[in-house]
Amino acid sequence: MTSLLPPARLRVAQSVCRRASATSSSSSSSPSYLSLRRPFSASTSRSSSSSTTTPESNKCPFPAPSPRWIAELRTRVGKCLAFGCNDQQVSQAAEVLRAIATDWKELQAGSEGFLSGGRRGLDGRQIAWGEMDSFGHVNNVNYYRYAESARVNWITNFAVHVDPKHRKQWRELMSPKSTGLIMRSLKADFKFPMVYPDKISVYHRLRSKPERDPAPSSFSLDCIVLSHRHRRVACRLQEDIVLYDYRQQGKASMPGFMLDQFEKTWELQEQETLRARMRIFGLHGAVADLESETWNRPDAVEDMGASKASK
Repeated sequence: MTSLLPPARLRVAQSVCRRASATSSSSSSSPSYLSLRRPFSASTSRSSSSSTTTPESNKCPFPAPSPRWIAELRTRVGKCLAFGCNDQQVSQAAEVLRAIATDWKELQAGSEGFLSGGRRGLDGRQIAWGEMDSFGHVNNVNYYRYAESARVNWITNFAVHVDPKHRKQWRELMSPKSTGLIMRSLKADFKFPMVYPDKISVYHRLRSKPERDPAPSSFSLDCIVLSHRHRRVACRLQEDIVLYDYRQQGKASMPGFMLDQFEKTWELQEQETLRARMRIFGLHGAVADLESETWNRPDAVEDMGASKASK
């Protein structure tokens, strides 16, 4: 698939990303996630407002998209089509809508640094009719259960796929055998009520990069519950977790194998934020160009569907 950005905007975006990546410890060659020609595929304390939260020290040069960017883009494309498009413009509009339809989840989560795919959380989990309450929406208690299941998968993913060398230690974190994890605080911010039928995807991210000197005895995670029906965040959760030594009956410092993987995960989160926001930037640019060629010009006339013979 070719880039949705015109050459001039492509050069600007790539220039911005090169300047941003120059401050990191990455290699001299441009990483694949910076390429706008990659096919569409694949966060600080929580604010009480409805705005999108981002991880602390996020260096992404692109701003966070609107929480409703998917609906907004679809509406804008629809307006362009209402004013009439030639074959090339229809093809361009279809490419944008196809990207939104197939990759909205990865872009929505990735724009905030949440890593999706694989076994990093819950993917496409069906909402059960019995999870609704007498008020006709999914009971709030269920969101904590969704987050718990996704968190267990997030930790287990390190043991099975990311760091199998320390599989035993990762699995023991979920049991009271040696060093384990204890939930200190769990808060939820509900965005809108979900109802049956719907599917959800639930993902976690590190809220901050772990420090090594001294090694921390706790860490914080952000969690989002994505509604597939509405294609936006239905709930945000904030989790504070303590490392506890069950043998010594007290707090424990984060072991080295965890620190190593959390540092790598933080870098992946930063990279994914940049990649996803570049993609969304490209979609906005493609729609803006489409608008300038259709309704946003002096001689634009809305296509009301009348036949040429009747005019």
